[in-house]
Amino acid sequence: MAAESAKGAAGLVQSVDWLAIAPPVVVAAVALAILVADLFVRESRKHLLGIAAVAGLAVALAALIPLRKGDRKTFCLVDDPAVCSYTADYFALVIQALVLGGALLTALLSMTAAKDDKKLPAGEYWFLLLSSAAGAALLPASRDLATLVVALEVASLPAFALVGLRRGDKRSSEAALKFFLSSVTATAVMLLGVSFVYATTGTMHLTEIATRLDDVPVQLDTLAKAGVALTLVGFAFKTAAAPFHFWVPDTYVGAPLPIAAYLSVIGKAVGFSGLILVTVVAFPSYADVWGPALAVLAALTMTVGNVAALRQSTTRVRSAVRLLAWSSVGQAGYLLVPIAAAAYSSDTQIGSTVAYALMYAVVNLGAFAVAALVARTKPQHRIADYRGLYATNPLAALALGFFLLCLAGLPPGIIGLFAKVTVFSAAVDAGLGWLAVVMAVNVVIALYYYLQWTALLFRAPAGAPAPQEAAAAPQEDAPAPQEAAAAPRRNRLPVPAPLATAIVLTFAAGIVLSGVPQLVLRFATGDLFQ
Repeated sequence: MAAESAKGAAGLVQSVDWLAIAPPVVVAAVALAILVADLFVRESRKHLLGIAAVAGLAVALAALIPLRKGDRKTFCLVDDPAVCSYTADYFALVIQALVLGGALLTALLSMTAAKDDKKLPAGEYWFLLLSSAAGAALLPASRDLATLVVALEVASLPAFALVGLRRGDKRSSEAALKFFLSSVTATAVMLLGVSFVYATTGTMHLTEIATRLDDVPVQLDTLAKAGVALTLVGFAFKTAAAPFHFWVPDTYVGAPLPIAAYLSVIGKAVGFSGLILVTVVAFPSYADVWGPALAVLAALTMTVGNVAALRQSTTRVRSAVRLLAWSSVGQAGYLLVPIAAAAYSSDTQIGSTVAYALMYAVVNLGAFAVAALVARTKPQHRIADYRGLYATNPLAALALGFFLLCLAGLPPGIIGLFAKVTVFSAAVDAGLGWLAVVMAVNVVIALYYYLQWTALLFRAPAGAPAPQEAAAAPQEDAPAPQEAAAAPRRNRLPVPAPLATAIVLTFAAGIVLSGVPQLVLRFATGDLFQ
């Protein structure tokens, strides 16, 4: 009898595939190690914590290589090994690569910010950043609602603290409070929806939910639809979809610049990967509920974001960050289009969202990296501060111009153009012609403010004499050639190596993707869940 009991107990013990869960586990382990090490590291050597964070994220990225076949699962049901809570399929691996790569670039930006900004406590900063990245890496591999919600909160809660971490900064504290309160409200609504879904189906696993929602009793149909709708609200907030976008501008402006970059890319990746999982994997039977809702949200989001970005004054303090914030809202609308299209078409459309997200991550992080460089000499973050950037820093101006053209979808930013065409095609193929028209109109609107900023980079610096005035000036007053060449550069600071590395990496990645766009666009044509 005892032997039989022991055998039964052994059958309930699951073996854990540590290789499959290595990427988020490595990041979490390094975060804990940094938190402990912070107690023993002297203030003069706090920069070593940043180096450890960058190294940990690099190791986590390398841990994705053995998983490239996309065929690993773990934490599966004992009585049904096909139903698992963690799946390292192609979708999970691509999003994890985006998240960890974006977190690595954010860490490079943060090394300079943490050194220059004495209001940021280094140990807590690196711990919170890596903790959020660990949750973000866990989410795309989650295949049950419980793990999905936990991963979402692990990614979100440290982000609240990061926004308000700067000591004595009232703007930062207000931004963190607004971000926290609105997020908590959205999470409460989402948990109510999850409870409705569980009450309807009796399971938390996404694939099992999809099967049981195919045959819901009539008396539970309304409950199931309410659960689906409420669950979407939480993820719509994380993606900054209108009308759940109101926290974005103030949060980006109040947060340290690297954290604003982190939220614009990794925060969106978290929201969109969760939204894809609950709609395409868990709720395909209720496509008639979430399909029209997401189509309307996509149209509203891209319109609100682009119109607000269009209204930004170039001389307003922090207008550059505000424009990038509103631009990110508009880009979220484009990312929603293929998910909405998946409700109307039997073909897999979500790959277009993944391809567009990869492009957006590279160029948007690059734009924030150049913004961080400009802010070293002009901390007011005005768009007007970028006037004549080409005269003082040609490489930074060329890089930012390229990133902005990619976001606009214009050559030489070929990857941005192809990504937009892929999203546009997804809407047309799904029969959403009206949404394609709305997207086309918004692309034209966005061209204005992207091109306006790009043109500003190559204009004469403010205060420089016009060509006619320079020609009419007395020759004895003209500066020597050496002095004239050095004048625009008098206020330049040396570019820190981590910041330069981030700019070079994103610029090089953008060039490569524009030359070989199929590296990203191939995800738009395949089934990432196989």
